[in-house]
Amino acid sequence: MSLNFEFFNQWVEQKLGIELNAYKERQMQRRIANIMDTAGEKTLEGYAKLLEKDSVARQEFLSHITINVTEFYRNKDLFETFEKQVLKLNETNPRLKIWSAACSIGAEPYTLSMILKNNQLKQAKIVATDIDTHCLKRAKAGVYKESEIKNISSKDLSQHFTTTDNKEYQVKEHLKTPIVFKRHDLLKDRYEDKCHVIVCRNVTIYFKNEARDEVYQKFSDVLEPGGILFTGATETINFSEKFGLKKIDSFIYQKM
Repeated sequence: MSLNFEFFNQWVEQKLGIELNAYKERQMQRRIANIMDTAGEKTLEGYAKLLEKDSVARQEFLSHITINVTEFYRNKDLFETFEKQVLKLNETNPRLKIWSAACSIGAEPYTLSMILKNNQLKQAKIVATDIDTHCLKRAKAGVYKESEIKNISSKDLSQHFTTTDNKEYQVKEHLKTPIVFKRHDLLKDRYEDKCHVIVCRNVTIYFKNEARDEVYQKFSDVLEPGGILFTGATETINFSEKFGLKKIDSFIYQKM
């Protein structure tokens, strides 16, 4: 089956405002073909017509291509190291601004909020952003299944969550307080400024090299001197110095 991805990429950027050309081509085309097949469409032209008229199909498409894989304390050993670096930063600047970029359904910013609460960092604030408004709605609600909270200790569960009638876990209000959720496209929108900490994990692995490097440079530009960038466990930044960053620990980089 021959698919006109050039047409579809242009259509998605024009109609939905998402720049698919910045993503790795084979991975993205495979994801599009899969979701199109699930929708019962044989051509991308037909699928584009479906997306234009069907808001449910459009949301399913957006959620599928933005790759929302997340969990609390993902790679927990790395978060232990990250927490130590946050505490160091807090010694010199208690009013930390933390940006959780591409936050998906909110597991990451709520993990950050738990770190703040457990260490009594009362003046720090978190900005949590994602391109997918459906994910942001879930994040704001703060309700999670048992499988999504597997890395959280029993102590943290009892302190920061309540159990719902559906045997799900509801984030308590004190975890929500430091967080502001916003829609944001890493490839097109203006970045947060004056950040002390940026957490962006397991996202840039899906970008082409040029788009990935542009994101890293923009992160560096908005980090305060001495601020840190925390990446995913498969996202080593080669030659980080060219972005004004130096590696200080596993997947943690500091603004020079």
